[in-house]
Amino acid sequence: MPSSNPVFGRGLQNTGPGYGQQSTPWGGAPQYGAPPYGAPQYGYGTQDPYAAQSPYAPPTTRYMTMDDVVQKTGLSFLVTVVSAAVTWALLPQALAFGLALPAVLVALVLGLVIAFKQIANPVATLSYGALYGIALGAISEAFNAIYPGIVMQALVGTFGVFAGMLVVYKTGAIRVTPKLTRWIVGAMFGVLALVLVNLVAGFFIPGGLGLRDGGTLSIIFSLVVIGVAAFSLLLDFDMADEAIRRGAPAKFAWYIAFGLLITVVWLYLEILRLLSYFQND
Repeated sequence: MPSSNPVFGRGLQNTGPGYGQQSTPWGGAPQYGAPPYGAPQYGYGTQDPYAAQSPYAPPTTRYMTMDDVVQKTGLSFLVTVVSAAVTWALLPQALAFGLALPAVLVALVLGLVIAFKQIANPVATLSYGALYGIALGAISEAFNAIYPGIVMQALVGTFGVFAGMLVVYKTGAIRVTPKLTRWIVGAMFGVLALVLVNLVAGFFIPGGLGLRDGGTLSIIFSLVVIGVAAFSLLLDFDMADEAIRRGAPAKFAWYIAFGLLITVVWLYLEILRLLSYFQND
């Protein structure tokens, strides 16, 4: 069945029991009969017929399960939260902000490498979470100092959106189709383009396009961004399910965790920003 997720258009094409054409009789490959004794075996060159692996040898690859996804994602979020909490509680605010920008830049580079090379290992994903945790701790501390209680509200809102989209996905109320995937990816690029244009315009026009100045347009834009981030969660959930169906290796759960971490952090920051607009009113 064709995949609705662009990730599966490349990196996992030849992984697991469901990929490619099987060379065994139960995979449907044509059989040619056994060659004479001592002659080269079909497809194996001059391989020693007695060098076959023992049928009792353990499998070399363990396939990913939903438990793997839950465990790796939970650990990734735990590292991010602990990093943010340590930054907030133990570091002076000036030092926290001094570390936030370098941490974000390093995390951005690391995130691009993980995304484009599809790196699936704990070191990469947990390092990304720890780096972003530093920035989240500093940002959350600053917002909470100006608007007491706003961080808890943003956390509750983020959890609510995550849980709601998970229910929507699991019940099939919204199905991830190729068309929906194209719409979501297109919306993500559109949001990114508007943010960059607003940033550049800010150098020439006070407030830029008005997308982040706290006005009515800012509120509308934040609601749109939150909606795009929420629908992006559907792509993450679908990626996890499809990887399991296709027999991805267990370590691919770290890549799933990475994708979920990006989306949830994005969602949290946008909800935090939206709540600050209402506080200004």
